[in-house]
Amino acid sequence: MKSAPRAGKSIGSASTPLPAKARTPSFRGRRLGRYGFNAFCVAAFVFLVAPILVIVPLSFNAEPYFTFTEGMLRLDPDAWSLRWYEAILNDEAWSRALANSLLIGVASTVLATTLGTLAALGLASPSMPGRSLVTAVLISPMITPIIIVAVGVFFFYSGLGLGQTHAGLILAHAALGAPFVVITVTATLAGFDRTVLRAAASLGAGPMRRFFRIQLPLISPGVFSGGLFAFAASFDEVVVVLFLGGLEQRTIPRQMWAGIREQISPAILALAVFLIAFAVVVLLTVEWLRNRSGSAQRSVH
Repeated sequence: MKSAPRAGKSIGSASTPLPAKARTPSFRGRRLGRYGFNAFCVAAFVFLVAPILVIVPLSFNAEPYFTFTEGMLRLDPDAWSLRWYEAILNDEAWSRALANSLLIGVASTVLATTLGTLAALGLASPSMPGRSLVTAVLISPMITPIIIVAVGVFFFYSGLGLGQTHAGLILAHAALGAPFVVITVTATLAGFDRTVLRAAASLGAGPMRRFFRIQLPLISPGVFSGGLFAFAASFDEVVVVLFLGGLEQRTIPRQMWAGIREQISPAILALAVFLIAFAVVVLLTVEWLRNRSGSAQRSVH
């Protein structure tokens, strides 16, 4: 007597191949669609990244040109050089611009992260009136054309005596970076379980203790992600610096702009390589923080 087939064994399992009739045109169409989608993603990635990656070999050009020389195309060792990297390291103007970028970037990031986190905490409260309007006002610097922001900042801070000062640039960049913090922290708070705060309150923990010991550690990946975006926005900003900054407040993007307009120097290509590496590190860090935030939320639940 034949035994009945096992219940766990299906026709589509690895041990039993699909019959020819089961391989319908729709199945083949899904496979072709998947391959086509993957090919489109690869093509889009190459289209977006190739213009950036071409800067890397150009930065090693031994000649003061922005194009590939015949020696570079022949892979002649004499056509490749580190002279533009050495020029950046030995030039006082580039060193001062780097110091200004770090000073303004770090200070504005701290200010933007603090204010953006506090704003996100307020917006996360269901009892706050006019949340949609306040959110729109807070993220308006992100969607407003930067030239309009720069003109407004110039007239406002110049009237306060903050024109051509580091303090004025720090405040302006903090206003530009705060929306990134608001968005990332608000997104993190959307999945935050407030029952842990109520449990801590029932055990006698005050508001400040609940925030610093419970809530802040859980939302810290979102806070750090927003801070990284705020720092990147400050480090990359040039229009506000053109309006508000002076000679002593030149940042890296402002110095690169001068390298194109005032003297055509391939040293900006070498610096662009450093900025590309910095952007890659920021993106990898944000992805790591995002995964860490998800793990922390799952561990609480």
